[in-house]
Amino acid sequence: MNEMGSLKRILARDEILVAPCCYDMISARLIERAGFEAVYLGGYAHVASHVGLPDAGLATFSEMLERVHNLALCVNLPVLADGDTGYGNALNMRRTVQEYEQAGAQAIQIEDQEMPKKCGHTPGKRLVSAEEMALKIEAAAHSRRSDDFIIIARTDAIAVNGIDDAVARGRLYEKAGADVVFLEAPTTLEELKVAAGSFGVPTMANLIEGGKTPFLSAAELEELGFSIAAYPHSLILTCIRSIQRTLSEIKEKGTTKGLLDTMADFSELDELIGFPEAREWEARFTPRTSAGQ
Repeated sequence: MNEMGSLKRILARDEILVAPCCYDMISARLIERAGFEAVYLGGYAHVASHVGLPDAGLATFSEMLERVHNLALCVNLPVLADGDTGYGNALNMRRTVQEYEQAGAQAIQIEDQEMPKKCGHTPGKRLVSAEEMALKIEAAAHSRRSDDFIIIARTDAIAVNGIDDAVARGRLYEKAGADVVFLEAPTTLEELKVAAGSFGVPTMANLIEGGKTPFLSAAELEELGFSIAAYPHSLILTCIRSIQRTLSEIKEKGTTKGLLDTMADFSELDELIGFPEAREWEARFTPRTSAGQ
């Protein structure tokens, strides 16, 4: 587990944790540079950027695990990582939790959809039974090596069965050992209030631009009682518009001179990915003369 700030201690305070979701390692580094306390590895943006496919159960366990590992090495922040459905039954869940924890994540998000799962703000979701999910949460809690590793239990029941079933499932998952309960995709302010105030553990809100949930500020969510505000699509949506603008400029004018003031300097990227340190390290440990001289 990373040695920086403990996610468990952060969640124990009264202040909400604002956790933007990265879509690659550059965006993760920028989240860290901006002063945020944690980074979220959301499935949607990573599947989109890594394999160019929808978040519909198409990413494999090994693909996501590699991203968790790379992210934990890339930033000195607590990593919250999407674990989809645990990639199988309770036995698969054991390996998923242990591997995510070993890779450096401080939290795993597990959801109660059937496979293939879907993005929480898209139609066509199907749920496993509440009992099956509760047992998977219990298995996850028993699988972790440290009690500081956080289990986030997500239910998509609001869209399928309504808010009452979502609350009932959340309470069952809490009883099974979940450290955080996440009721996905509330559609009204009243549902948000219920999602924040119905449990004895921290709760999480997911803010998607153009999604189903009322787009409140982090301060407003904190007032309702939420402990985590995640922003899964904000950075990748911003990136898409910026890339489109740049490509249009190149196609129409054959140059990016008119956009230079909106772009990072090459030296800034160089520094962000660690080239100055790499050059210093290489110079320090490279022989000054060739072999045989």
